[in-house]
Amino acid sequence: MREIPKWLKDLAAQKKAAFHSQKALLLKQTLEDNFCTVCKEAKCPNRGECFCSGEATIMILGAICTRSCRFCSVSKHIKPQEPNPEEPKKIAAFVKQRNLKYLVLTMPTRDDLKDGGAGHIAAVLTEVRKQNPECLLEPLISDLQGNWDALKIVLNAKPEVLGHNMETVPSLYPKVRLGASYKRSLDLLLKVKEFEPDILTKSSLMLGLGESEEELKEVFRDLRKVNCDILTLGQYLAPSKEHLEVQSYPEQNYYDRLKEYCLSIGFKAVLAGPFVRSSYKASSLYKEAIKKAC
Repeated sequence: MREIPKWLKDLAAQKKAAFHSQKALLLKQTLEDNFCTVCKEAKCPNRGECFCSGEATIMILGAICTRSCRFCSVSKHIKPQEPNPEEPKKIAAFVKQRNLKYLVLTMPTRDDLKDGGAGHIAAVLTEVRKQNPECLLEPLISDLQGNWDALKIVLNAKPEVLGHNMETVPSLYPKVRLGASYKRSLDLLLKVKEFEPDILTKSSLMLGLGESEEELKEVFRDLRKVNCDILTLGQYLAPSKEHLEVQSYPEQNYYDRLKEYCLSIGFKAVLAGPFVRSSYKASSLYKEAIKKAC
């Protein structure tokens, strides 16, 4: 396995220090006592920073995925439980208690459910909005197996942003995103704009899996063709030795160059750096994008 460079280890150490602060540990305990979070399941390196800022991403529909993507640490090969009918009210009450103004929700892929979990996602969004009318909502969803009627159910709950991650370049899909389709993911983002043009769309890619710069730029151009508004780019970090190996560790100047290119072709907001993840600084990115959309 390729050795992690010292500059990246040093940056990780800085972020890890924040994770042990009292404020971060308190929110971590509160979340783990009540919810699944992608922060924990995906072993996010930004947990300390985000928890100190009072931010977290709640994972709904359980913590077991029905696909076998080789980059992801979310549990697989176990039968998922049925959606928890109490989850919408529980999350809405948490948002109200903490007076959250921006909520990111993510989910494992639930191909076992007829609608891919769309009805449950919509129920959570609707209940949070009902109890917290000022809270802005950003669900990060699966491809729903291309079920556009299910997508409409999610969109009818009127989130401010709809996220769906491309994750990598088309040539790496057979190795990285088992069971996924590059075209289907693009089509989902296109359908969002067809059904609800005022909802902002967002996607994310991992770097360091063996992709070329030109392949990345091709994905960026494809995303702009379907009017994707917001993009995040970050370093792939292997969760274990059983996962895909990292092929490269681009430095910040490479991310800066990609960000400049993305903004030049029309993205409204872009965040790019080694530890950037799809929900990282989501509220700030939304505000930046909405200014350009107006």
